[in-house]
Amino acid sequence: MRFHFALTLQALWTSVCQAAMQHYPAAWGHYDVCKSQIFSDEGLTWDYMACQPEAADMTQYLKVTLDPPNITCGDPPETYCALENPYMCNNECDATTEELAHPPELMFDIEGRNPTTFWQSTSWKKYPKALLVNITLSWNKTIELTDDIVLTFESGRPEQMVLEKSLDYGRTWQPYQFYATDCLDAFTMEPKTVQDLTQHTLLDIICTEDYSRGYVWKYDKTVRFEIKDRFALFAGPRLHNMASLYGQLDTTKNLRDFFTITDLRIRLLRPATGATMVDENNLSRYFYAISDIKVQGRCKCNLHANSCVYDKEKLSCECEHNTTGPDCGRCKKNYQGRAWSAGSYLPIPKGTANICIPNNIGPVIRPNVSSLGVANRKEAPQVALSTAPSVHVANSKRGRSWNSYVAPQMTPKPSYSRVCDNELLRCQNGGVCVNNVRCSCPSDYSGLLCEKPRCESELGGCGGPNSGQAPLTPPSTPRLLLLLLLLGSALRRDASYWPAVL
Repeated sequence: MRFHFALTLQALWTSVCQAAMQHYPAAWGHYDVCKSQIFSDEGLTWDYMACQPEAADMTQYLKVTLDPPNITCGDPPETYCALENPYMCNNECDATTEELAHPPELMFDIEGRNPTTFWQSTSWKKYPKALLVNITLSWNKTIELTDDIVLTFESGRPEQMVLEKSLDYGRTWQPYQFYATDCLDAFTMEPKTVQDLTQHTLLDIICTEDYSRGYVWKYDKTVRFEIKDRFALFAGPRLHNMASLYGQLDTTKNLRDFFTITDLRIRLLRPATGATMVDENNLSRYFYAISDIKVQGRCKCNLHANSCVYDKEKLSCECEHNTTGPDCGRCKKNYQGRAWSAGSYLPIPKGTANICIPNNIGPVIRPNVSSLGVANRKEAPQVALSTAPSVHVANSKRGRSWNSYVAPQMTPKPSYSRVCDNELLRCQNGGVCVNNVRCSCPSDYSGLLCEKPRCESELGGCGGPNSGQAPLTPPSTPRLLLLLLLLGSALRRDASYWPAVL
């Protein structure tokens, strides 16, 4: 009896909430819930949704490696001079004394300390041989960037630097962005800024001069790789139209991969000198010092998990939807009734879970329709990006050693030869791709990618009496009053069981 009362109470409350929510349809979802219970003709059932972990400070989970290994100052102890004043030489570095040591972990400690803590390299004592340092940040996990990468320098920003990314745990590297006081001289590239990019050139790799000039003045310490400005090309200046961005990320694999990494590498190629000539009589003025590195992102879980755990120095997704693996990249045993597929951001706001199904179930199952109805779904217009690979270097002029960064150009297959596949052009709403030629759609959907509800072509549309879809209209006042009366009646009838229900 108590169980029956609990089910009745939950069903009534769910109906009231869903009815009220129809007045205020959400524009887009945060994808923070993987499943929820809903009341249907069969009773309480699970409604599965695409989901992803919340963004976090990813520097908490990384491993940092420096090359060469002995590049950190302090062994032997050394005294440094200020870049702007060669006679101010009171900065001592000694690895054997905690107060004077500058180890790499100080790039990731809590900011706001006084004095500021920072990692510091040895000085440029071997000039004219280049002072080269590689700082590699490794997560041993695929992560998706959600905010700008920000480096804060305490020694003057480097005059030449490259930010690189890896998608295969450091086996291969691709440039993210070049930085220089003179891009043409350093990298044979025309200087650009992120404001020069468009939706069609977003994947271009540019060289910028915005972050390589000036001494250590108050506002000249940071070097950025602008993630949000690139998001804004689809989501608008204030990122209000995230539905558009999610739609592009969902349907354009190269764009999604551009913001995905397993490792980052900061290549410091030339320290700040503050002049056109290096003062060979005072080389202790020239070194690298970094006080903070910010990397915001989330674990990549292929939209099959809303949490990520850090255990035994390793990140892994807590997979839902009958998936498993570090990235939820495969179906669980006995849940391989159809091929694994990543979740989908579409249709907005709940997306499509693309759950793995038991082995004894057919390849096509009917997806749960968003409570907002299919009439509110907006498909993202396709944007033709400038290159197939995400490592095309923009405006490279003359061939030099940097040509190794340019990926071979790939000629994409014509769209008519591949209607669908399991990575880029996925069938929607539970459709299954057949031989990369067509989508086999569930009975309720049609269209090239199963994107159209069949009820749209029926008399009365999707809100008609025979459509099988609930009309998207605000609930009437009598209906709400009736539901509330039923709820109150149920409470009075079984008031003695209320504590047990709680």
